[in-house]
Amino acid sequence: MNNTENLNDWENPKIFGMNKESPHNSLIPYKEVKSCLKSGKISDFYQSLNGKWKFHWVRKPADRPLTFYDPSFDDNAWDQIPVPSNWQMKGYGIPIYTNIKYPYSIDTKNIPRIDHEYNPVGSYRTIFDIPQRWQDQEIFIHFAGVKSAFYLWINGEKVGYSQGSMTPAEFNITSYLKSKENVLAVEVYRWSDGSYLEDQDMWRMSGIYRDVFLFSTPKVHIRDFYVYSELDESYKDAVLKFKLKIRNYSKSDTNNYTLKIKLLEQNQNQKDVDFLLEKDITLQKNSESLIELEKEVTNPKKWTGETPNLYYILIILYDSKGNIIEAEKNQFGFRKVEIKKDGGLYLNGKSIILKGVNRHEHDPDEGRAVSVESMEQDIQLIKQNNINAIRTSHYPNHPKFYELCNQYGVYVIDECNLESHGLREKLPNSDPLWLEACVDRMVSMVERDKNHPSIIIWSLGNEAGFGDVFEKMKDETLKIDTTRPIHYEGDYYNKITDIISYMYYPAKTIKRIARKNMKKGDTRPVMLCEYAHAMGNSLGNFQEYIDIFEQYNNCIGGFIWDFVDQGIRKFTEKGEMYWAYGGDFGDEPNDRNYCINGIVMPDRKPNPSLFEVKKGYQNIEVLNSDVLQGKIEILNKFNFIPLDFVSLHWELTANGKIIEKGIIKNLEINPSEKKLVHIPFTPPELSPDTEYHLKVEFKLKTDTTWAKKEHIIAWEQFKLPFKPLGIEEISLKTLPSIEVKDREEKITFTANSVEITIGKESGVIEVYQFNQNEILSSPLLPNFWRVPIDNDVGFIDDDLEDFDQGASNIDYSWKKASEERKLSKFIYEDISENVKRVSVYFDVPNSDKGLKISYIVYGNGDIIIENSFVPTKEMVRFGMQARMSGEFRQVSWFGRGPHETMEDRKHGAAVGIYSMNVEDIIHNYVRPQENGNRSDIRWILFSNKKKDGLLVATMDESYLNFSAWPYTIEDLETATHTYELPRREDLTINIDHIQKGVGGDLPGLPSTHSEYKLKANKEYNYRFLLRPGIKLKERLQGGRIYRPPKV
Repeated sequence: MNNTENLNDWENPKIFGMNKESPHNSLIPYKEVKSCLKSGKISDFYQSLNGKWKFHWVRKPADRPLTFYDPSFDDNAWDQIPVPSNWQMKGYGIPIYTNIKYPYSIDTKNIPRIDHEYNPVGSYRTIFDIPQRWQDQEIFIHFAGVKSAFYLWINGEKVGYSQGSMTPAEFNITSYLKSKENVLAVEVYRWSDGSYLEDQDMWRMSGIYRDVFLFSTPKVHIRDFYVYSELDESYKDAVLKFKLKIRNYSKSDTNNYTLKIKLLEQNQNQKDVDFLLEKDITLQKNSESLIELEKEVTNPKKWTGETPNLYYILIILYDSKGNIIEAEKNQFGFRKVEIKKDGGLYLNGKSIILKGVNRHEHDPDEGRAVSVESMEQDIQLIKQNNINAIRTSHYPNHPKFYELCNQYGVYVIDECNLESHGLREKLPNSDPLWLEACVDRMVSMVERDKNHPSIIIWSLGNEAGFGDVFEKMKDETLKIDTTRPIHYEGDYYNKITDIISYMYYPAKTIKRIARKNMKKGDTRPVMLCEYAHAMGNSLGNFQEYIDIFEQYNNCIGGFIWDFVDQGIRKFTEKGEMYWAYGGDFGDEPNDRNYCINGIVMPDRKPNPSLFEVKKGYQNIEVLNSDVLQGKIEILNKFNFIPLDFVSLHWELTANGKIIEKGIIKNLEINPSEKKLVHIPFTPPELSPDTEYHLKVEFKLKTDTTWAKKEHIIAWEQFKLPFKPLGIEEISLKTLPSIEVKDREEKITFTANSVEITIGKESGVIEVYQFNQNEILSSPLLPNFWRVPIDNDVGFIDDDLEDFDQGASNIDYSWKKASEERKLSKFIYEDISENVKRVSVYFDVPNSDKGLKISYIVYGNGDIIIENSFVPTKEMVRFGMQARMSGEFRQVSWFGRGPHETMEDRKHGAAVGIYSMNVEDIIHNYVRPQENGNRSDIRWILFSNKKKDGLLVATMDESYLNFSAWPYTIEDLETATHTYELPRREDLTINIDHIQKGVGGDLPGLPSTHSEYKLKANKEYNYRFLLRPGIKLKERLQGGRIYRPPKV
């Protein structure tokens, strides 16, 4: 629709602002220098309007109170609502989660229309006074974020209108004010034509969700400034450049004003650098002047993500009498971003890798109204886990967030608030109807954020198609700033983007592209703006990407999707808390739990994938030079800092028990350099059945802004390749005899207070007791099934061609394979008086050869279970499962831990001995799914409060996997939220040979790599020991397990 004459403002793409101030950098003027420089000091020219406002909500525009802006309007019956907030989080209407589909109110068949029957309107009112000291000043109101469109009235007079919900709307309200009891009225529309450009994968919420404040300025005002630097060829000295806009609001010319600019170090002393620029200013009445200045700076401290050295730019405006009329300050960092001929991304002359994550602004209780404390918590978590970059997916963030990134040292891709995913083939494209609105969104972001050193790349938006609109957006950006590359993944033919960007390409594909581009001389970097999709139990084969980033200089890194599970805290009628996702509020359409993709949970507790990220992104690599002699090579992968801020802590373990440890306090290894280091451990006296590991950890020597002293920033572990001395075996001669009761329906063995019954019809252990106490409360059954993880289920949207490939990755024939097994043979062998064997053979679906299980019972009560199976179809799991008495809730193991690991996600877990309660072993994914697995297991011990229990141990170097749950597999599979999971008296234990990997290359789609699949027509075998006993944990202190001999 190109005829917009009869459209409402909020349905007209040509109207996205009325009477708004043009965008500028984030600034607050101060009356004098001292308060300007004082940390936390609120300017005399600033007044917050945050707080409780009167509020009224209706479902549709026709029902809104038409004259509510009148100062005499009676709002006594209205509710109060906090500003900032999203009204859906305060009980008005519902949040809607959808990924690609537009909410129904956005009438995609009649673009750019909005459904008039459901377009909620929030009417806000508040009253404020103007400080006496603001007389004769210009007064502005600043809305940092309102979604999606709003009108503004002051004292009954209409001031203006705004769209573009992620950047500020600012109005000069000087002429509308009186000194006392000014009535502010704001009418917010949930949906507008701007919503067509805001189809991001997120919760759809609305309201005044960012800060609202007033500020005043003198009649002559520094209304905008842009500061940037150019470094010389050696990246040592700099030229500091300024573009300033000075505005004269008065009705007379101004003469002999003076502008002074100082440079100060941003630290406690705020040391004044030997730097001063001065400029005399003359302005005509009601005019604006652009002033350009520059000055050389000798060897300033440089800003990087590793060395976030900041300065203050202090700008002071003096009147003709030498009085300060205004002072403004801005964080600044000297740095230079370049793309060089080798396709690398360079900062201050050093090639950097973006070890990034995508991050939505999300709070589980407040929605999009994110506090500064929450932002800072996120940045600290990011730094603690070796993440160095954030993509503001997919919109400009709160201005304070960038200041924190400047301070902490985080690289940022700042992304325009433009996504039309569900209509990207239609708009904005090259349609002139949308051109000005899209350009306005980009320009508003760049103007606001241009001075932040943390922002190293601009992004034109996300998943919005391509066309002339994007070329114009880039052109207008370059008119403002030419110091940063411009990114846009939707530029599929790479016409305008400075960075060749992809989403969800496998590592091997990125490797091929990087090599191809190098050969053909394409100097643009290759980047994954989204990769490693972390939905639920995911993030498999992550390390493979890191290896590619480090191998190819033109492959500059990527951004994990994404940082936080976008769950909303909700309670059942019984008061049980759970994380809500799409559909839980009755929202339609919805994409269920597709908003749950984080490496951290909604409350910022870690998902298991976070540990894999921390290990993969670590900036210290340890190489085995000759580890048996204690020789290792340490590569410092930091670009700008030596390793003098960490100490090396090492420990030597025998079967997980520390036998020696030490500290190397001083590591003098320069950036990007490698050094041979000797670990002075004493070669151990070797013992049979013993593994030796050397682990090195790099810990902070002192507290930092983002972590405490002794925080581990990197680690590595080596299994020492000593020649094995073999396994210590129990002598058969020492074992007591076994009592056998061979009946028609079952056979029972009693050995050393252990009773084992194997059913002759079932072919499985039906009874397992120790000292007449039940250990297993259900039969020990073969298991070929895992509760589907999100990547197994697949993300399916039948209405969208983009996701036609999103079919389920599950072969449900395995779900009942164990239940449908048929016993074909039952063979009992009386090997000796103290060794018995039962071998059973099953016909099992999806196997021509069937399943063989052997139970070997020894006179001391040990059982060795041997499994052998050849599937004719790809499997998801090969293991055994049983219910166990609930008293055995304490679990210890020797293997990888302490957190959950999977076959293709275990680099971030060290081998050791770990202990925890079953409740801590499970991981409560927002959508319940397979969880709690631990990999590379040598032994597991389930024990009770008396320390009695059951030992499970591998019988060879084919390690086990295990998990334990306080619920059943059926409970886990049917639950859609954690509150639906009961806590049963008995436990479920899984003793597995292996599970299929989780994948993660694709967004919620099948993507497990071949090497982590359980392939058809391959023979799978594993053996493990069951041993019940008294005080087993004490008997394991030596770390060795005396195993029965093979028969």
